[in-house]
Amino acid sequence: MNAYQIYINGQWCDSSSGKSFDSLNPYTGESWASIPQCNASDVDAAVEAANTAFMSEAWRDLTATARGKMVKKFGQVLLDNAEKLATIEVRDNGKLYTEVINQCRYMTEWFGYFGGLADKVEGAVPPIDKPKVLNYTRYEPLGVCACITPWNSPLLLLAWKLAPALAAGNTVVIKPSEYTSASTLELAKLSELAGFPPGVINVVTGYSAEVGEPLVSHKKVRKVAFTGGEEGGRNVNISAAADFKKVTLELGGKSANIVFDDADLDQAVDGAISGIFAASGQTCIAGSRLLLQDTIHDEFLERLIDISRIAKLGDPMSQDTQIAPIANELQYKKILKYIDIAKTEGAECVLGGDTASVEGKHKGLFVLPTIFANVDNSMRIAQEEVFGPVLSVIRFKDEDQAISIANDVDYGLAAGVGQKVLIEL
Repeated sequence: MNAYQIYINGQWCDSSSGKSFDSLNPYTGESWASIPQCNASDVDAAVEAANTAFMSEAWRDLTATARGKMVKKFGQVLLDNAEKLATIEVRDNGKLYTEVINQCRYMTEWFGYFGGLADKVEGAVPPIDKPKVLNYTRYEPLGVCACITPWNSPLLLLAWKLAPALAAGNTVVIKPSEYTSASTLELAKLSELAGFPPGVINVVTGYSAEVGEPLVSHKKVRKVAFTGGEEGGRNVNISAAADFKKVTLELGGKSANIVFDDADLDQAVDGAISGIFAASGQTCIAGSRLLLQDTIHDEFLERLIDISRIAKLGDPMSQDTQIAPIANELQYKKILKYIDIAKTEGAECVLGGDTASVEGKHKGLFVLPTIFANVDNSMRIAQEEVFGPVLSVIRFKDEDQAISIANDVDYGLAAGVGQKVLIEL
């Protein structure tokens, strides 16, 4: 068991209560790390540390260029340690190493981009109708930013929040998902190598009610960046509104992949499989609705089933594994519940629809790649985010109907189209 500590004001410490909880490896089903169970007291300490750092000469008096170099250096440190970070994240959330390592290596691009942007954020001198008056605008950092990340891609999604916040001169308090805290704590260790002053980056861990809510509602937090589910996003928005905090939310999706009869079917099948079964469907832009034109529906579905049924489930660290376990037991049960709902609604399960045992890992959280045919877009399986390896196949006749079905959902995060493109010269 790895015993982790939280990171506040450049120091490693236990939670104020001394409590902790176990992190489970979804592949083996076994505990592998102990994570501090923080509370409002720890949140207050972290926010105060971040606010003090924000006001300190060590951070505030850095030139934008110097700050940008520090951010870019952090990106290089993360790249140098990508393999270690990826291995820990796979152990924590069960994602394929082949996917996670690419994400960890790509994080440096974000820190490089925003580090380079740090000294290029310019104000303006707008003309006004009053003589001998200088009118100008300038951009300043907000202060303490709360970065709340989910369990499916915790490091990459943290990079999206952390890089711009630091480059702009803010300080941060990070709250990772209770299911995947270890990799974020490892990232905090690496931040010291980049030279950030104490308190600029802080990490508190624990549950939403005990940590997330006090963090979002803290009076000295000026901005909240949240990635997660709809319910959590709604609560964040409501809580942050009390103090008029700036909020960025990235929530769920129910993306439609539309395939017309003039598409390259081989490429389209591969795209449909990657769109839903990569990451075991645990991505906000998963292509969970597959819209097929009538004239190719049956052939396409047959190809889709033939390829999907031979997908290899197994150790997420193995290079030849194609389907990894579900990240945590709560999500595992949710997916199985939605499979039952789909069957009850009348959708036809043409592949999967059950749990799986892999290489003797009887405690592993595996769900078979699942495909439902004869899905009506009004069914819950087509309207609600499952966040698992479950695909809903829907027929359409023409472009107008395809667009109508694709738009007939509360989500609008992503979509894909398979169609021949004609270019007239």
